[in-house]
Amino acid sequence: MRAHLGDQLVIESPATGATRRDGEIVGLHHEDGTPPYDVRWSDTDEVTLVFPGPDAHLRHVEHGQPGTTHGSSPPDSGEPGSVSAPAPPDRTPNPGDIGRRVAVERHRSGLSLEETARRARMSPDYLAYLEEQPAEPSVGTLIRLADALGTTVAALRGGGIDLPPGQGHALLHPQLRDLSPQECRNLLSTHGVGRIAVPAFDGRPAVVPINYEVVDDAIVFRTAPGSVPAAAVGKEVAFEVDHVDEAMSQGWSVLAVGPARVVTEPGTVRGLTQRAHTRPWPGGEREMWVSILPASLTGRRITPADQ
Repeated sequence: MRAHLGDQLVIESPATGATRRDGEIVGLHHEDGTPPYDVRWSDTDEVTLVFPGPDAHLRHVEHGQPGTTHGSSPPDSGEPGSVSAPAPPDRTPNPGDIGRRVAVERHRSGLSLEETARRARMSPDYLAYLEEQPAEPSVGTLIRLADALGTTVAALRGGGIDLPPGQGHALLHPQLRDLSPQECRNLLSTHGVGRIAVPAFDGRPAVVPINYEVVDDAIVFRTAPGSVPAAAVGKEVAFEVDHVDEAMSQGWSVLAVGPARVVTEPGTVRGLTQRAHTRPWPGGEREMWVSILPASLTGRRITPADQ
């Protein structure tokens, strides 16, 4: 019996052939794929060390076909009782959509593969497999990965892109608590996408998303003169960033309020441009830097009441 990461181990009843238990192989102990295996069982979501018996066989995910039953003779085998070894998996990186999204979110979070695997309680080898090969991880695996990466299962699956967040069920016993200023600063982090509320040039209120950075406690963003975000200059504005975890029905939001000014010092502008993590997503010439120095910083988080 030789397994690959992501294969399914199936335990059948010797009498009826019905599946008694199955799980996903998330860890190998030998390079050639021979037992034992770390298996995450589908019925309990727990990982145990397994030495497969004669009632076990493999289902290879990458081929969608059952593997060789332990102790049985494969078809067309030249010797009675011999066990054929499946061809080694193609390790050339060819990730599926989930693997690509996991890798992107991991790099965005600045996490190593090992740290992400530790947070998600899985083998680093299995996480590497997910990022490099087409795979269909279990819902439990996706939930842990989403939690480790600060995103959602829907986002990793690519679903709900055109739907507003928060359509899932509310927690049975939610707790809404205020965040400390330091917690708010930590959640703002160094960069991302937030929303700025400004009185636009025509006098009407407007809320628009912007790519932002945090530099020396100031929120800075690039825009173009005459744009809606540029109307913030010289006014007191509100800036908001949030995160909604659809899988866990939890979330947080941070609100910063303060005066906005245009950054004019050439050295400062040069430094901001050089250290910017990304260019504005809308594209175009947006070389006007605006800085918001929060006079107040507040936030709230929704969690289960027992956390």
